[in-house]
Amino acid sequence: MSNVQDFSDRLVTNIEKVIIGKRETVEFAVITLLCQGHLLIEDVPGVGKTMLARSVARSIGCSFSRIQFTPDMLPSDVTGVSIFNQVSREFEFRPGPIMAQIVLSDEINRATPKTQAALLEAMEERQVTVDGLTHFLPKPFMVMATQNPIEYEGTFPLPEAQLDRFLLRIRLGYPGPSDEVKVLDRQQFLHPIDSLENVITEEEVLAAQEEVKKVYVAREVKSYMVEITRRTREFQEVYLGASPRGSLTLYRTGQARAAMNGRDFVLPDDVKALAESALCHRVILGPAARLRDLDAAEVIREIIGNLAVPGGDLTRGN
Repeated sequence: MSNVQDFSDRLVTNIEKVIIGKRETVEFAVITLLCQGHLLIEDVPGVGKTMLARSVARSIGCSFSRIQFTPDMLPSDVTGVSIFNQVSREFEFRPGPIMAQIVLSDEINRATPKTQAALLEAMEERQVTVDGLTHFLPKPFMVMATQNPIEYEGTFPLPEAQLDRFLLRIRLGYPGPSDEVKVLDRQQFLHPIDSLENVITEEEVLAAQEEVKKVYVAREVKSYMVEITRRTREFQEVYLGASPRGSLTLYRTGQARAAMNGRDFVLPDDVKALAESALCHRVILGPAARLRDLDAAEVIREIIGNLAVPGGDLTRGN
């Protein structure tokens, strides 16, 4: 797994030139890329959500597009449209911004549900259908969406079906005092994003994505993943728990985290580290949760705290 470890180290180090003091969050973004998934970055304005997405795109030699979602945006503004060519007397497809390898969907919850739905087929099946014709998206393909969870005026909350399409949901949070001073220093004359260079090629991304799939997951660890997901469905204050896609997310992201750390096998610690970002947005709390002042993250932590951790030899040699 040394190739994946080298890949992730180069990518994380490059992104950290812009995103300071948030290594774990940056690593989660790289994990999402390695798992061929999509990332939802949810936090208050000004903490670097868009900069993180742009930094990932800049660090990789792939095509990039940005969609600034607004309430008046139409689905065709995302997927593209067929236009009649007067010369050839035929309809021609004009691709929309979704037809790129790295797509930044900025403030995704400002678009109407109809426009949000235009992303569903692209995110799940890596294709878009316009006027009955299917157009396949390039590889690698990754959607990085941002949203502000505090502001509700003029926004449309993402439906559960769309939230479930995101592999991980992360939050950046405010930087520490010393890190915030570094932010000021680095932006005195020029924003570091302007000088950020590609350090990863498209071919390296595709190779690393295939390499991650070879990481071994012991049956005990698989059962541990499934049990965490299952308990979200049985938790008293939860109205709707995580689907089997949640278990698959823990499986894939666990493989990626192990490979990034130079291991060819997954540990329970990988699962613990990823559980909140992988499952919180897939859990719908019931009214009783408000009485206990619970949020989804606390539910996941409580489940993990009450669950026995598998032991023994979890390597392939067992």
